[in-house]
Amino acid sequence: MKKFMDKDFLLNNDAAKTLFHDYADKMPIFDWHCHLSPKEIYENEQPENITYLWLAGDHYKWRAMRGFGISEKYITGDASDYEKFKAWAKVMPYCIGNPLYHWTHLELQRYFGIYEPLSEKTADKIWEEANAKIAAGGFRPRDLIVNSNVKYVCTTDDAADTLEYHKLLREDETFKCKVLPAFRPDKALNIEQATFVPWLKALEDVSGEKIDSYKKMVEVLKSRIEFFKEMGCVASDHAFTYVPYNRATDDELEAIFKKGAAGEELTVEECDKYRTELFRFFAKEYARLGWGCEIHIGAMRNNNARMFKSLGPDTGFDSINDKEIAHGLSRMLDSLDAEGALPKTVLFTLNPKDNYVLGSMLGNFQSDEAASKIQFGSAWWFNDNLDGMREQLKALGNLGILGKFVGMITDSRSFLSYPRHEYFRRILCGMVGDMVENGLYPDNDMDLLGSIMQDVAYNNAVKYFGV
Repeated sequence: MKKFMDKDFLLNNDAAKTLFHDYADKMPIFDWHCHLSPKEIYENEQPENITYLWLAGDHYKWRAMRGFGISEKYITGDASDYEKFKAWAKVMPYCIGNPLYHWTHLELQRYFGIYEPLSEKTADKIWEEANAKIAAGGFRPRDLIVNSNVKYVCTTDDAADTLEYHKLLREDETFKCKVLPAFRPDKALNIEQATFVPWLKALEDVSGEKIDSYKKMVEVLKSRIEFFKEMGCVASDHAFTYVPYNRATDDELEAIFKKGAAGEELTVEECDKYRTELFRFFAKEYARLGWGCEIHIGAMRNNNARMFKSLGPDTGFDSINDKEIAHGLSRMLDSLDAEGALPKTVLFTLNPKDNYVLGSMLGNFQSDEAASKIQFGSAWWFNDNLDGMREQLKALGNLGILGKFVGMITDSRSFLSYPRHEYFRRILCGMVGDMVENGLYPDNDMDLLGSIMQDVAYNNAVKYFGV
């Protein structure tokens, strides 16, 4: 019987062990999509305890705790940090098959040197041991980033963000990790949502411009893109339930903008037309600047109206949507390609039924501008688990060029999330190692295969995004 999560965790043969231990494991990390706070990175405050590091803002864990039947008091409520930690420890042994079980124990092992499984029985001992290590130092945000061998971080930043903390981090020569903004203009695209009018005011405030037309908004957004470029931005990100494609005239866009700016109700057709044209504008700018364009497709957000009213967004009440996505996505990419304005694009799906939809879409729009210019993004959110990662890797391997894959992202708000890269690398090397053992890939040049694993772990993303 194998030992629990030992050094050969997920590595079932000699080829897999060689590929991971000798090649992939020690590669640096380029975290090109996350939700870390640049403010927290800059201020670099000492965490109070392991609950602060583990449970504050982690809606993955919150969902698991709710599923176990834990009261909201011990999740987002006013219970003490110790009580919240004890509640999480109680849940842990029951998370059989959930990636949270592996992530939790990887974090305990890598950051705290604790190899004992977390449970209600071990909670007090682990609470005391982990907090003693935190108090001794080395757990501030920058410590965790540097000690995790992270070289580049792309945060997620609204088009109206001042990027003040990115400026301060750029000026701080003592911190060697590059923290770059990533352009996330969802609030501009989501004209039908209640956030649009306040966001428009924020854009006016940060730009010093009066925005009274669609044309003026686009001019200001172009200047914001230039500002992001000056701040080192190399990537953009967009969240779509589905990618729309419904073209509009200038007059239609102005009429739709005026309704949205006045807070009036818009039809689905009006929203699709507006989003189509505004996204096409963004994509052309990204192509001009050489940015990577990430498109995350398929989330159904804020399903629980009662809890949304109580806690707001990003609190654990999102799920997978099941829209048909191929036609609109194809038409959008084709329209940009026809104009020579298709940027480097990373396509993510939240619905695993669409793995082969996106995997096959890649080949329609590749070019020699970049290796695998159109990428199939890593297994994301509800899919970044053992089965989800393997299925995404299998689909990409079957349909595309796995050796040019840009690899893993944390997509996280936690500074303890970097072992997810190790988790991914173990799964990757385990899968490829199985191919070698089964005679599906030769073992005559392990240096070449090992270098490909290193590329997927780190090098491909560095080249792709051009940092």
